[in-house]
Amino acid sequence: MDFFGASFTAALKLLIAFDATVWEIIQTSVSISVAAAFIAALLAIPAGVFTALTEFSGKTTLQHILNTLMAMPTVVIGLLLYGLFSRMGPLGELGLLYTQSAMIIAQSILIFPIMMNLTLVTVNTADPRLILTLKSLGADKWQQCFQVLKAVRLAVLVAILTGFGRAIGEVGAAMMLGGNIEGYTRTMTTAIALETSKGEFELALALGIVLLMIAFILNFALSWINRRLT
Repeated sequence: MDFFGASFTAALKLLIAFDATVWEIIQTSVSISVAAAFIAALLAIPAGVFTALTEFSGKTTLQHILNTLMAMPTVVIGLLLYGLFSRMGPLGELGLLYTQSAMIIAQSILIFPIMMNLTLVTVNTADPRLILTLKSLGADKWQQCFQVLKAVRLAVLVAILTGFGRAIGEVGAAMMLGGNIEGYTRTMTTAIALETSKGEFELALALGIVLLMIAFILNFALSWINRRLT
């Protein structure tokens, strides 16, 4: 207990003193995850709404695929993208490996099915009278999508926050594609893994505290939104 107590106190001092190393890692981690959530939301939200409002063969299969992708291990995504981005890979000339761009792409792919599936479920459970009303007023497919999205915007925000939470806690793909480069691609999760292995428990614990705080804030926000929806 003395070791853990001393380490916890030292970790709090690092945060309170705004240690440059700690806050640089936090900034890098948050900025990468925010960018990934933004990109994924731009693609996944419209795709989820459009899929929910459109009947086509293979729709059930698509939902099964989305459910499968939601549970895909992050290291698998990292492995596939590593093969694409490596020097010998088909996209090696782009020089994306060990960059923030590669990490953003990986996190976007990781959370895309989460956001799309949650949006799809949200629209499917929305008031069916809204669609009937829009159709009776002559709204085309894109106008229907816009109005439905407007009606379920709080639930869609839940999907975005859920995706962001998944992205910021990701470690496998971030380690493989980012390389854990200090001051550039070192995120909170990769830094925790590295610093713990080095015996720098105080720094790792400080970053762990920040991750827990972010998780608490996200859960509080999701709970507040859910109360607004009920």
